[in-house]
Amino acid sequence: MKSNEEDFNNNTILKAEKTIESYLSNNFKNIHTITFKKNDHSTPMGGMVISGTVNNNEKATFSIDVDYENDFKIISSAVGKEFPERKEECKEKTCDY
Repeated sequence: MKSNEEDFNNNTILKAEKTIESYLSNNFKNIHTITFKKNDHSTPMGGMVISGTVNNNEKATFSIDVDYENDFKIISSAVGKEFPERKEECKEKTCDY
């Protein structure tokens, strides 16, 4: 299995992380800090996934699939048990990021 350095360069990972920061801040309440895990960013199908925590809370986790070949669009996201709530205006549809 290849490492993330072989699959994605640092610039690609940084762009994905910036997109995720914007997505989380614009769609969820009370996001104060975002910490990214430095793990393998590739999915079994060759996609990109970025994971981490917010607000220094180990139970406020996220895992987000990013379409790095299509302007770093968010494909899907999963959040942990203690993750902040979505903003009211972003519950029916994803707000711009």
